[in-house]
Amino acid sequence: MSDLQAAIRDRFQAAGRILVASHVRPDGDAVGSLLGLGLALQEAGKSVSLVLSDGLPDNFRHLPGSEQVRMQAEGAYDLIVSVDVSDLKRLGTALDGYRVPDVVIDHHLTTADFGGLNLIDPAAVATASVLARCLPGWGLKITPAVAANLLTGIVTDTLGFRTSNVTPEALRQAADLLELGADLSSLYFRSLVRRTFPAAKYWGAGLGSLQRSDGLLWASLTLADRSASGYAGNDDADLINVLSAIDDADAALMFVEQGPDRVKVSWRGLKPDVDVAQIARQFNGGGHKAASGAELEGTLTEVQEKVLAATRNALNHSR
Repeated sequence: MSDLQAAIRDRFQAAGRILVASHVRPDGDAVGSLLGLGLALQEAGKSVSLVLSDGLPDNFRHLPGSEQVRMQAEGAYDLIVSVDVSDLKRLGTALDGYRVPDVVIDHHLTTADFGGLNLIDPAAVATASVLARCLPGWGLKITPAVAANLLTGIVTDTLGFRTSNVTPEALRQAADLLELGADLSSLYFRSLVRRTFPAAKYWGAGLGSLQRSDGLLWASLTLADRSASGYAGNDDADLINVLSAIDDADAALMFVEQGPDRVKVSWRGLKPDVDVAQIARQFNGGGHKAASGAELEGTLTEVQEKVLAATRNALNHSR
């Protein structure tokens, strides 16, 4: 065990009250890592608070422990942990009034060392994969409930083992988590396939805006689209993953209005030589080589023009 791993183990063992938080617009890895670590710590007798400032998405409410998630921390804590968070602003308001995390556990290529102890493994397919590898060494048990959450994180961040960074370790971890009690077929369907009726209507609005030019595919979702569909989230309902399956493009982008002058942008690199993390960094965003995001100020039209120009320029230099 490395010195860092041992230090994290010691912090977990010494703490009585622990706060675990993850990022805004939480995806399956954020939720699975949050719940997986939280339940493992509770199994070890710790008092644990689980916080997502945007709340829990409906499509993850089936996961064990999901009813414990809150939108704001309360009280005092011996230890504060962030999972799947690449920088402080991605925590939203989860830690307002609290110190920076004592422990950061993540796998994003662009993650900064913003915590006291920073365990960051960009080679891992998901933060849940990092946890699946490390929990036993920290003296934390992977129960069936913990296994279900960790497998959800691995499955969703690899899009069902379809991303180019899938490793033998990730597949072995999935098999191990199955043996520990996780139900792959159910978790796969409920996290990646099933959609609510409002989400499907929301997708329709986004697909209706689909455009293609110069190796780029892009679509947009407005505040009006969200209202008309009845979709409750402030994300794209994973529509970007539909765009990334379309032929004859180098990169796909989603633009989602967050307010009158704020837009969330998601990139997906569709060719091995396309590094969208480098593009996202130009806009103070980040993520992975093949999947990144950023949030920009400006109208939808202004942001689209700026981001599409930068993405075209990056693609031209990579060809």
